[in-house]
Amino acid sequence: MPIVPVTIAQPVSPGGGFDYLTIDAVRGRVYGAHSGGNGLLVADADTGNVLGIVPVGPMAGVAVDPATGYVFTGNGDSRSISEVDPVSMKILRTVVVNGHVDAIAYDAKLGRIYADEDDGTRIFVIDTKTFKQIATVHLPGHKPEYIQIDPQTHEIYQNIASASEIAVISPTTFKVERLIKTPDITNNHPLQLDAAHGDLLVAGENHVLEVFSTAGALRYKTTLPGWVDQCDFDATRGWLACAGGGITLFSFDGTSAPKLLDRIKIAPGVHNTAIDPKTGTIWVDWSDRTTGAAYLQGYTYKP
Repeated sequence: MPIVPVTIAQPVSPGGGFDYLTIDAVRGRVYGAHSGGNGLLVADADTGNVLGIVPVGPMAGVAVDPATGYVFTGNGDSRSISEVDPVSMKILRTVVVNGHVDAIAYDAKLGRIYADEDDGTRIFVIDTKTFKQIATVHLPGHKPEYIQIDPQTHEIYQNIASASEIAVISPTTFKVERLIKTPDITNNHPLQLDAAHGDLLVAGENHVLEVFSTAGALRYKTTLPGWVDQCDFDATRGWLACAGGGITLFSFDGTSAPKLLDRIKIAPGVHNTAIDPKTGTIWVDWSDRTTGAAYLQGYTYKP
């Protein structure tokens, strides 16, 4: 069987667009950056039922603290990062930065949030104990996209779409220590880390998906049909789900190029996805480009 829905398309009010999606599998929650709804979308990971929207303002990045269940939000035009309690639906703390925030990533062991600057040249580093900015990383080129963190070395991997490269950043000096060139990829958006195999999976708008070692060696190359924005890698199942008008699903085990499993069209506005590592549900959200109505829906793959 192919990719199939496991929930109905849940309407989200107010409507409008979305950005990054993430899952808290322990607490059974889906979190979406609902830019159109001016806040953090909180939904039930079993049913897709919308539990509420926390009004942090138009936002892009979202990350979860696994210890507390609190959610960190990158608040775009508000030039800030917030810590949100998704149970009480309250904003706990906010720090202002000098730039528009796009993607964010959280290093739980070091207690740091990395927030990249939308169409900019910086990453803002936030210490979660004090909730203050402790450093600024200066990037080559501009238009940083997705961020990944190595759980062993704590190095930060940052896509640079304007230069077709991945910047590798030191967690001690907060400087770019090396660049991984991705010349075959145009406008590299999604970036995922397979920590078990030491691989980076990166794709672009020219339908190319490549796998690099964290040292920078090209390991595999394949075709990604359709356009792509966000991808998510589930290490438990070896699934790589990519969003672009729907879901394109690959399997990857670190020994050969990613293998296409299935592709399903959903709606033109789908460009974010996240896999629940507990259930295998592949979540997407989108805004109807004609009506502006917003939806959240879960799918899975039935081999």
